[in-house]
Amino acid sequence: MEPESSFRNSIGTVDTTGKRIWAYPKKPKGRYYRYRKYVSYLLLSIFFISPFLKVDGNQFLLFNILERRFNIFGFPFWPQDFYLFVLSMIIGVVFILLFTVAFGRIFCGWICPQTIFLEMVFRRFEYLIEGDRNAQMKLDKQDWNGEKIRKKTLKWFVFFLISFIVSNVFLAYIIGSDQLWVEIKGGPLRHLNTFISLLIFTGVFYFVFAWFREQVCIIACPYGRLQGVLLDNKSIVVAYDYKRGEGENGRKKFRKGEDRQAQGNGDCIDCFQCVHVCPTNIDIRNGTQLECVNCTACIDACDEVMVKSGMPKGLIRFASEEEIAKKEPFKFTARMKGYAAVLSILIGLLIGLLFLRSDVQANILRLPGQLYQEEGDMISNVYTYKLINKTTQDFDHITFKIVEPKEAKIEIVGNQDLSLDKQAMASGTLFIKIHQAFLTKSKLTIKIEVYSGENRIESTTTSFSGPIIF
Repeated sequence: MEPESSFRNSIGTVDTTGKRIWAYPKKPKGRYYRYRKYVSYLLLSIFFISPFLKVDGNQFLLFNILERRFNIFGFPFWPQDFYLFVLSMIIGVVFILLFTVAFGRIFCGWICPQTIFLEMVFRRFEYLIEGDRNAQMKLDKQDWNGEKIRKKTLKWFVFFLISFIVSNVFLAYIIGSDQLWVEIKGGPLRHLNTFISLLIFTGVFYFVFAWFREQVCIIACPYGRLQGVLLDNKSIVVAYDYKRGEGENGRKKFRKGEDRQAQGNGDCIDCFQCVHVCPTNIDIRNGTQLECVNCTACIDACDEVMVKSGMPKGLIRFASEEEIAKKEPFKFTARMKGYAAVLSILIGLLIGLLFLRSDVQANILRLPGQLYQEEGDMISNVYTYKLINKTTQDFDHITFKIVEPKEAKIEIVGNQDLSLDKQAMASGTLFIKIHQAFLTKSKLTIKIEVYSGENRIESTTTSFSGPIIF
């Protein structure tokens, strides 16, 4: 007899020789699966609609890394705002950590794009074309006859078509939906680089969802490894109630009319439905495992069996180890409070930075390698300026005014009537001049305000260099 923990010596999709065990999960059904479909349909709708939705002319979500243009919920962000994006990512990570400590790997089963596309898109077409678990296993074992060739070809074509459509949407997030339409109308030969990128994305998606599948969650994704350090016996996970399921004398096949409790047998009838429905080929009755993505398919399968057997539901349910072993209710532990406190601070910091974020960013810097110039009694410095408009509003009649010291004067080189288009950048050269009599030290801080007509749109500071004062 194998040791009780021998299942932890290998993953559920690899046999003792290292060969992959292909997963044939039974088509799930039940209450939780219905809820998962609602969540998945909502998230899939957001994914397919967001790059084509416009807010004040801005794409709702845009992550154009090549041109360093980002739109989040319709608000444009520039590379200068990258610290906000980094802070948002940190908040997301801390939130997932907090959620994992409290509720296990439920993110993977309900929200992760990998699971949603695999279980709610690709597998559903697979069930439609090849049938349920037994039909798929039978089809894979039979010789390559007309039926197998027809079904496999149709499935592979549908998978490729879905991958191609998803790749187009994914590309719309990167280059923008408007540019995507332009390149589609222009044809692949006129936009060969984009077309090659599209084929690469399609190939990656096809490989992941047609062949690699659950191996992404088990092997490639680092999040599953975090369970070992994040979960404890107080975390709520998809768990098998071994106290109730095993009883004193273990599991036993169901026989109608027998008194299982009197015989000392648990409520688990060893039907293996929880195993057959699992997308990662594990037996949840062995306890919390790295491969479990908390998809709840085993809960639905077990509840259905319990109802048919005349026993109460909940043999497999959301529960903590302490709840099962000691009947203790869920508690918000000190570790959870710590994560929650950090999360609250980060969210507050992000909100504060968003409120402080200016609509126009002005940078005025002394020209590198240039010293001050003497023009009679006047000392001048040459500067480069860069104005970035982060809004969807145009600014006309841009002027610079020196607030401090008031004796300083500013002169713009070239076009005196500056304008700043929406989500655009303007740059140029200017001089700042100060009479020698007003230079009290060799280094001065100059405070400058930027105006659009009579409206102040930004303020900034720069340094002024002059002769050493003795």
